Amino acid sequence: MQVSLTVNGREVTIDAPPHTLLVQAIREHLRLTGTHVGCDTAQCGACTVHLNGRAIKSCNVLLAQVAGAQVTTIEGLAQADGTLHPMQAAFKECHGLQCGFCTPGMVMSAIDLCRQHPGASEEEVRSLLDGNLCRCTGYQNIVKAVRTGGQAMANQPASA
Repeated sequence: MQVSLTVNGREVTIDAPPHTLLVQAIREHLRLTGTHVGCDTAQCGACTVHLNGRAIKSCNVLLAQVAGAQVTTIEGLAQADGTLHPMQAAFKECHGLQCGFCTPGMVMSAIDLCRQHPGASEEEVRSLLDGNLCRCTGYQNIVKAVRTGGQAMANQPASA
């Protein structure tokens, strides 16, 4: 089966079996390995990507379901010159990571969270990140990074 979609601003056509998951297509067919596979049951959030601008867990979506869609992975966030997205920069600045395994999915979820809930409090961020698990950090710096990144996103010009 051939499925055409846009990934990180680039039109691609993927030839894969009908049962191929979006996360498999991203990692195995497109070789974009920043999207991680953690649990295979949509519980951990490591596979989070943006589908038409909204955060989704790519381990429970079939590739066939996203034909014609726009997908953004962690690799598609930084600008062409290497400038990090404000949320990526905030995770770096606030040390919102430890081993880094959950970080790509956490960043993708955090961006969507901040778009939908600008100015979210610490308690709201903790609640809204419920679908993303981190086994290393204790979340304090992740929450700080999300709030810092959200503020930076809100201060960006509309065209950014």
